[in-house]
Amino acid sequence: MGNQWFKFKQFEIQQDQCAMKVGTDGVLLGAWTNVENASKVLDIGTGTGLIALMLAQRNIQLTIDAIEIEKNSARQAASNFQLSKFSERIVVQEISFQEFCGAQKVPAYDLIVCNPPYFSSSLRAVSDERTLARHDDVLSLDELFEGVSVILNPKAYFALILPADLFSKANDLAKKHSMYLIRVLHVKPTPEKEEKRVCVEYGFKSCIPEEETIVIEEYGRHGYSKEYISLTKDFYL
Repeated sequence: MGNQWFKFKQFEIQQDQCAMKVGTDGVLLGAWTNVENASKVLDIGTGTGLIALMLAQRNIQLTIDAIEIEKNSARQAASNFQLSKFSERIVVQEISFQEFCGAQKVPAYDLIVCNPPYFSSSLRAVSDERTLARHDDVLSLDELFEGVSVILNPKAYFALILPADLFSKANDLAKKHSMYLIRVLHVKPTPEKEEKRVCVEYGFKSCIPEEETIVIEEYGRHGYSKEYISLTKDFYL
């Protein structure tokens, strides 16, 4: 993927000021998340603004609040939104999730999405900005679920992408905050390798979860599976 910019079918991402660039995780979450019945969305840690733009493209009824704690990323996301044809439906704030939640008086969102920082004990990144984007020092998974459970409407959904080894922990935290697993997508990089990521969706109503598996590269390097191509066809050129 391009270092300074990345062009999709209906929008372009400039990313030279962002610590975390466009990646498969964000594309997967943006393409997989259920937006059918949503109208007001919160994108936590928007980064480049990729997921917010993908959701705006998929449902013309959506209005999206995007929040980002890192100032350069927040500014670049704002620029990416402004240059897109979805600019009137997306607003970005430079603010922490904890502060944002503290200002919410009632459950306001019928969809919340997040590609969260998840490294707890691995080596620090070279820059403070990249550390902020990749590590959970400023937003733990527990804090994320706690805040979401407060500002999410009772019939709404929370979707996020995580390393596969955090799936069990996320389910435990969801249960702690009276949420249930609705859907899960197990993501395998190749047919031979173990799953590396999971896309998960939680809600407040108990049900039997829908479960699927997708392989990214089925036919060698850049030999993408039919399922991955189908999922992302509306975005990649």
